[in-house]
Amino acid sequence: MPALLEVRGISCRYERRAAVVDTSFTLEQGMVASLLGPSGCGKTTVLRAIAGFQALDAGSIHLSGHCIADRRGGLPPERRKLSMVFQDHALFPHLSVEKNVAAGLFARAAAETRDIVQSILEKVGLAGMNHRYPHELSGGQQQRVALARALAPSPQLLLMDEPFSNLDPDLREKLRQEVYGLLQDIGATCLLVTHDQQDAFTFGERVGVMRDGAIEQWDTAYRVYHEPATRFVADFIGEGVFIDGVVSAGNRIDTELASLRGAAGHPPGTRVKVLIRPDDIIHDDNSPRCATITQRAFRGENYLYTLALPSGAEILSLVPSHHNHAVGEDLGIVLDIDHLVVFPA
Repeated sequence: MPALLEVRGISCRYERRAAVVDTSFTLEQGMVASLLGPSGCGKTTVLRAIAGFQALDAGSIHLSGHCIADRRGGLPPERRKLSMVFQDHALFPHLSVEKNVAAGLFARAAAETRDIVQSILEKVGLAGMNHRYPHELSGGQQQRVALARALAPSPQLLLMDEPFSNLDPDLREKLRQEVYGLLQDIGATCLLVTHDQQDAFTFGERVGVMRDGAIEQWDTAYRVYHEPATRFVADFIGEGVFIDGVVSAGNRIDTELASLRGAAGHPPGTRVKVLIRPDDIIHDDNSPRCATITQRAFRGENYLYTLALPSGAEILSLVPSHHNHAVGEDLGIVLDIDHLVVFPA
């Protein structure tokens, strides 16, 4: 697919502080992707630069092959053929649902505007709510109105800034699935910014993990989780701990848990850290290898157990909740790793 959005080596500063540093990525037509990272990592600054609200100190941004911004300036936001959904929805409280949605349409005949508004309200599940006001809607309905307003002009690119952060967990999960399905149905190209990993994985045809103003890995959600490119990505994504290992002959790594195959090119004798995720540790009452439960967190269908090995090192294990064990008990475990992630110690 051709590239719709190309971000080429952009850098941005706030006063003297670097907010984004030499950042590049490409978004293909029809792709839904996300920028993920902790607060202050620069992800929202990237979104603002694409939207036209943040000046560039270096690099350039291209949409459909046309340069829309570089260090000399750029097109004003209203001429960039993109739309943005904000964290707080930014609805007009004094306007009805249909007028909020119509606010995104300019220089259209009244009949055409009505048709577009009605069509998009049906797509986002708000048919029949045309004359309601924002204060009469739930948080999820307000989010749908904001999405409808952004989609109404048929933008080339949709930008979303933490769109689900103000919703309760159950509604957040339901709405993110609905929004992603809608974007796929209409073939929209979307870039979402979030600090929430589940948001990023749902919108994760591509995920960019950011740290200190730069993207550490731009990849599929699957590879970001199972094949992190840096120690930071491995630490930040998912849950897991690192245990000590030493590379031995035969491309193996000797750890306290087991001897593992896959030394990732490190010479024998190299001290390494091996990533162990909770789903790598399988509970097995018949296993001769045991670890002691030091903490447990009930998650409904699962317990997340923190387990102490004989050396004192701790690992995590995700166990079905009908295996109800108390702190202080020994748990039989088996190591089952499909993707070995290794970094130099």
